[in-house]
Amino acid sequence: MASELLLLDLNVSPFAARVRIALEEKGLEYESREEDLDNKSPLLLEMNPVYKQVPVLIHKWKPISESSIIVQYIDEVWNHKSPLLPSDPYERAHARFWVDYIDKKIYPCGNKLWNLPKCEAQESAKKELMESFKTLEAELGDKPYFGSNSFNAVDITLIPFYSFFHSFEKLGNLSMVKECPKLVEWGERCMHKESVSKSVSDPIAVYEAVLEIKRNLGL
Repeated sequence: MASELLLLDLNVSPFAARVRIALEEKGLEYESREEDLDNKSPLLLEMNPVYKQVPVLIHKWKPISESSIIVQYIDEVWNHKSPLLPSDPYERAHARFWVDYIDKKIYPCGNKLWNLPKCEAQESAKKELMESFKTLEAELGDKPYFGSNSFNAVDITLIPFYSFFHSFEKLGNLSMVKECPKLVEWGERCMHKESVSKSVSDPIAVYEAVLEIKRNLGL
């Protein structure tokens, strides 16, 4: 390995993007190895035998899986550089609550937009997705970041989905600017950070990947 850190990666994965952003925020050197999920490498199957999914961060040949857990691991191990979670226990718990909320709401609802035919179930998923975004927008309020004046783990958890806004708009026939203007402004603000701009996926590439999923499902 080029360094003691190897990331089993996938460019269009919002979960892998979280890890890339966290590593960049900490200024850490790492090797990225792109995975083909239709032909998973023996290394991925060895390092993540339970879920067999990316991302997996391998640190000194020890694997850490699940993006939110990896981000917290990175913050704890390299705690002297750009903290990603607050030091205050209550504020840290508050941040973890919103990380968990994003994990449980955004991708599962968004996933239904391209895994379901145009029907009542898809409309229900769209409604739940937009309600979740509006809940997050209310939590953001007038703050520049979810971490108030600092970009933190909550921002890292959500910002990869900024690349999915285009897909949500196309598939859900909606306007993110109209529905959640403050959240769009937040996304644009985050994109000015080099750690974000070099780590998140291109919206068009995401949309093409989503369309490929729909084609494979016969939708």
